[in-house]
Amino acid sequence: MNIDRTYAKQMDDKDMLKHFRQEFYLPNDAIYLDGNSLGLLSKRAEQSVEHMVNTWKTYAIDGWGSGEDPWFYLSEKLGALSAPLIGAHAAEVIATGSTTTNLHQLVATFFKPEKKRNKILADELNFPSDIYALQSQLQLKGLDPDTHLVQVPSADQHTLQTGDIIEQMTDDIALIVLPSVLYRSGQILDMKTLTAAAHERGILIGFDLCHSIGAIPHHLSNWDVDFAFWCTYKHLNGGPGSVGGLYVNEKHFNKRPGLSGWFGSDKEKQFDMAHTFTPAAHAGAFQIGTPHILSAAPLLGALEMFSEAGIEAIREKSLHLTDYLMNLIDQELRDDGFTIANPKADHERGAHIFLEHPEAARICKALKQDGVIPDYREPNGIRLAPVALYNTFDDVWTTVTILKRIMREQRYLQFENKRGVIA
Repeated sequence: MNIDRTYAKQMDDKDMLKHFRQEFYLPNDAIYLDGNSLGLLSKRAEQSVEHMVNTWKTYAIDGWGSGEDPWFYLSEKLGALSAPLIGAHAAEVIATGSTTTNLHQLVATFFKPEKKRNKILADELNFPSDIYALQSQLQLKGLDPDTHLVQVPSADQHTLQTGDIIEQMTDDIALIVLPSVLYRSGQILDMKTLTAAAHERGILIGFDLCHSIGAIPHHLSNWDVDFAFWCTYKHLNGGPGSVGGLYVNEKHFNKRPGLSGWFGSDKEKQFDMAHTFTPAAHAGAFQIGTPHILSAAPLLGALEMFSEAGIEAIREKSLHLTDYLMNLIDQELRDDGFTIANPKADHERGAHIFLEHPEAARICKALKQDGVIPDYREPNGIRLAPVALYNTFDDVWTTVTILKRIMREQRYLQFENKRGVIA
């Protein structure tokens, strides 16, 4: 690969998605490579919030049934807009809750321990909040997480092997919860193979899509995945704390939600105010409380862009960006102590690069001072996420040029090698 700046300019010139960059607010003209933690604000998302505030201003309580986007049906509309991103039917997806509350709901629904099958299978590399939720659900069932939460080990502390996961699908496992993409290394798990293996053994399986939705294509319905859940503030650019989402395979629509609430009701009956719960006949049944309308509003505008761009085109550009970044690092920083710890193969690599370096915390601080916004992960990790909708190949070239200068001039030594309160 020709990796000089000329190549970057050529790639940017022929980029079919380049016009979307103008849709986003770039912070202080910095190179923003932290979209896998918090995506940038788009003008459309901003307009959607203003639109929803104006609906409140104009209609007051009648906003629930009036206006362009009545609040009573907003969660279903956003679910339908999200469904193509995960390869699901519209009825299988609902915008609701948050990552962890949705996981609690889904485990409360699908984890039915029996005398023999009474354990949950997860992994040792998952995001901590998922593990906390699983431990909590086991405790609520009177089970000890130390013995009933099985976590697949990682040989290298970066990746998981499909065979190792399948080996742990023993007769005592009742439920499996895994990430689609590992939050540190960016490894994509083989969801199709894992789902088939789980079902061959009579085990239900679900995935945390936080680091994959909006970045890679999924085919959850075709793969027959039982359930999934996600946040919307990373690659979907829904804003800090924006409403989450969940997927339930249509074959499970007859299951009563483990945590029932009135917004999970059949909408025709919800305002009957009966004390007998009549769940919706779709994924909406798994809602609990009243939708967070202003936290959902940005998604109306943000998801429009994914519909226009197409997730396949987004994935193609993302792979080119991360491949270019890795090649530049190999060429320009080979003697500076960096290790590329993410998978390099396209089918195994998510939408970010994971570098390890003993001085990672202070290097991240130096990058921010010099106009590049990365993400630090304990104990020595740097995540760099060039996002297809708003980053350029020239961003990638400039980032590596800045990083090379930081290392050559040892500019990072002015900082303490310790993370801030928020990494």
